[in-house]
Amino acid sequence: MGVFCNWRNPPVQSSIPSVVLVFNKPYGVLSQFTQEVAGQLTLGQFSFPPRVYPVGRLDADSEGLLLLSDEPGFNNRLLDPQNAHWRKYWAQVEGIATQAHTQRLESGLEIQSKRTLPARAHVITPDVPPRIPPIRERKAIPTSWIELELREGRNRQVRKMTAAVGLPTLRLIRVAISDFTLPPDLSPGNWMEATPSDHARILPP
Repeated sequence: MGVFCNWRNPPVQSSIPSVVLVFNKPYGVLSQFTQEVAGQLTLGQFSFPPRVYPVGRLDADSEGLLLLSDEPGFNNRLLDPQNAHWRKYWAQVEGIATQAHTQRLESGLEIQSKRTLPARAHVITPDVPPRIPPIRERKAIPTSWIELELREGRNRQVRKMTAAVGLPTLRLIRVAISDFTLPPDLSPGNWMEATPSDHARILPP
């Protein structure tokens, strides 16, 4: 898979991380560089520059925005719950999502004996290409899309939340972190270096 933008050496003195990369992670790729089982797809196959690491993670069966950085503290500054940075997801679900579903998602749900924080949720109709491989579909059950914004990142949280309201997630795409949105022309499997203005949107003052 191709590289959208080549890495360049950052300035020696900078108040921002020396490098932050924006990656559109495809389905089936682990958010790590090492294989645990032979044949797994990992970040090591996408020609990233040395010494970067993923900031947070996306499950192998999730797609979309994944940041990588070479600054050790960047992960905590972005993802520590005390910083409350929003993360936006598009979830294709089995069944027809309604306002009643989104209201339940917004108000918080009990998942594994712990209530989720208040969220933002909307029914949407996004223009996205089909997934490769295709999602599981059943002719008798329609699908719909929900946009869900969270300020926490518990394990498989979006999937657990939609399942809790009776709408199993079939496809999950992370499209934004803070005020930074995945560029629409950055196709799956490609990456680019974030600009200074991108930094300001990822980590607002």
